[in-house]
Amino acid sequence: MKYVILIHSNPQPWGHPTGNYTAEGRALAADQRERMEKEFEELLGEMSAAGEFVVAEALDAPESASVYRWGAGGPVTTDGPYAETKEQLAGFFLIDCETRERAEELATRFASPGDVIELRPVM
Repeated sequence: MKYVILIHSNPQPWGHPTGNYTAEGRALAADQRERMEKEFEELLGEMSAAGEFVVAEALDAPESASVYRWGAGGPVTTDGPYAETKEQLAGFFLIDCETRERAEELATRFASPGDVIELRPVM
């Protein structure tokens, strides 16, 4: 079954990996950040070897977005971001796992300081 792991973050300035730009991520000791980056690379390798990794993309800054809504008589376009929230969608990973439990296990390993991780099944 396919799932999407959504990464919401508030890096200022915007950049990837988000942990290098969030206040919480920058507050970590350099050796801890290096360890976390190594563990993340190992996670991606594990997912690839198991055939669970499908695709991933980092997204550009929320200010680069355009929003399309239906207005009086037709579509109306405005500049992004979509929502006035602290966290914005920073990127996603599409995974394919045998079970929901495995998808949840992987999603928890994506959590890093300053980010909010959302796991959602694909319809």
